[in-house]
Amino acid sequence: MTVALDRSPLLARPGAVAGSGVDDAVAWHYGDPGREQRYLTEGLGVVDLSHRGVITVTGPDRLTWLHSLTTQHLSALAPNESTEAMILSPNGHIEHVMHVVDDATTTWLSVEPGTVAPLLAWLERMRFLLRVEPRDVSAEWAVLGEARSTPSAAGEDLAWVDSWPHAGAVTAVYGLDSTAHVGRDWAWREVVVPRAELAARIGDRPLVGTWASEALRVAAARPRHLFETDHRTIPHEIDWLRTAVHLEKGCYRGQETVARVHNLGRPPRRLALLHLDGSGHTLPARGDAVQLDDRTVVGQLTSVARHAELGPIALAVVKRKIDEERGLGVLSAGGLVAAAQEPLGLA
Repeated sequence: MTVALDRSPLLARPGAVAGSGVDDAVAWHYGDPGREQRYLTEGLGVVDLSHRGVITVTGPDRLTWLHSLTTQHLSALAPNESTEAMILSPNGHIEHVMHVVDDATTTWLSVEPGTVAPLLAWLERMRFLLRVEPRDVSAEWAVLGEARSTPSAAGEDLAWVDSWPHAGAVTAVYGLDSTAHVGRDWAWREVVVPRAELAARIGDRPLVGTWASEALRVAAARPRHLFETDHRTIPHEIDWLRTAVHLEKGCYRGQETVARVHNLGRPPRRLALLHLDGSGHTLPARGDAVQLDDRTVVGQLTSVARHAELGPIALAVVKRKIDEERGLGVLSAGGLVAAAQEPLGLA
């Protein structure tokens, strides 16, 4: 059984402005996005991500079961070790992305808002006779985001730590090495806390909205499920093999596509980080067309943000053949917006 999450109680805080789309249940900002971004980068702020879904999997077969279903090597996942895993379609397209951490008795999966029900339904169908119990615990547990890369210490709330853009031991990097990657200083973790104690866990720390956290994510070219993915996205296109796919584990659904594209050639699309002309009053929107030479559509925007230092920036998925040195344009409701590419090494 899955539950529908209500709007976060933290939206009642002074100055809170609700987000939009899948993030409409939490705050976009609390009145000063620039200051909130500074709080976040200084390690002081905390982001309300209580709209994310939380699934637990218990039972002695939980890790080997998840290992057999996903793109990641999970059978030997150590307690308090974080990783990222995907469930692919038979054709290798991304269907689900899970932030995974185990506490020695339970495996915790944090997922995008609105994706718990289809994921849990699929997991239930794949149980067979194994000793596993997947459960939606979103009504009992919530997620908070912090710009830190430290695992939980003894006695602290369990945290999933993002490894982006640092590649795993047996994976592939399509773009720049992590030491040269634009996201090399990206630090992020998600802390799982009792939902009833959400406000208490935040305490007197500054609250930060998704305006600021998304600005840092976009600047790090960090893909997000439901944003940089569509019905035909394969992990290679957005350089997601580096953190979410183990290339030498056993069979899983979609593995043939992963192996074929990795061994025989590059995918037809790639991720692009764009610096947008900020002279206009409004930003382009997700889904706006990306053009070459003011006429040829070569992709579309997937995430748009306003960074406190970089100004307006965006992620887009474009045709791979487009040189990273080429200037692009975004066809927005307000007209054509010039866009310069930040090289990611994906062309």
